Amino acid sequence: MPAHTIPSLLQQLNTVVVGKKQQVRDCVTCLLAGGHLLIEDVPGVGKTTLAHALAHSFGLRFARVQFTSDLMPSDLTGVSIFEQASQEFVFHPGPVFTQILLADEINRASPKTQSALLEAMEEKQVSVEGQTRPLPEPFFVIATQNPQEQLGTYPLPESQLDRFLMRISLGYPSREAELQLLQDNGHRRMADQLQPQLTADGLARLQAAVLQVHAAMPLLHYVQDLLEASRSGQWFVQGLSPRAGIALLRAAKAHALIAGRDYVAPDDVQAVFVQTMAHRLQPVAQAGRGSREQCQAMLAATPLP
Repeated sequence: MPAHTIPSLLQQLNTVVVGKKQQVRDCVTCLLAGGHLLIEDVPGVGKTTLAHALAHSFGLRFARVQFTSDLMPSDLTGVSIFEQASQEFVFHPGPVFTQILLADEINRASPKTQSALLEAMEEKQVSVEGQTRPLPEPFFVIATQNPQEQLGTYPLPESQLDRFLMRISLGYPSREAELQLLQDNGHRRMADQLQPQLTADGLARLQAAVLQVHAAMPLLHYVQDLLEASRSGQWFVQGLSPRAGIALLRAAKAHALIAGRDYVAPDDVQAVFVQTMAHRLQPVAQAGRGSREQCQAMLAATPLP
């Protein structure tokens, strides 16, 4: 099992995304757990650089799509074109037929185009012209998103938000990290020059190892307590689904594996809870807090096992 590659993978990513160790760890946790990742922040803080660095470090084939208002679903999935030489229609696959799809500024595309990703993210396949075509293995979507108050953005539908295992935000860099970026003229070129730390087979073995991480019965009851608290009506308009609970546990197992353990601790659940659950929840009106702050409050109020 190539678990020994995880520290070097994290170290390499931290040389490109300076001063964001927690966010980098969250990204690696998400991909090892087999989930899709949503990075939300204002333009220019390194979202795309981080996505490039992840793709190169994981050693996977990737494609980038710049989402715009005129992007069509067929621009993602591909089209069949009649070729004179063969006198038949030949399918030309779109950029979704890759291992890592970087969906840049996903919420600048229309809802129709956003929904074209839904089947690919959930089923690892696309339906084009009545034919189902499987996507390569593994298949991840790393999407970047601008805040909804930015001009020219369309909110992602709840069904698509639920397909992202994690949503993270980078935030502005520290003064020291920003000084380094100014001295180096940014780190985008550095991200494109990173050497792969894993292969597709190595990643598959790590993902299999994540599923083998043990979760004891008290830990499972703790996850259930969190799910039930979210459904009480005290914190959120609607509670978390069983699928969200499975996603939370999978992320906690990946977090435990990165920490070098073969069992899940309550600390693992707490470490990934906000990033994994906040984008699935809407706080009650009287809370006066955002979903992340409300998740943290509920987490603090739920007794540990």
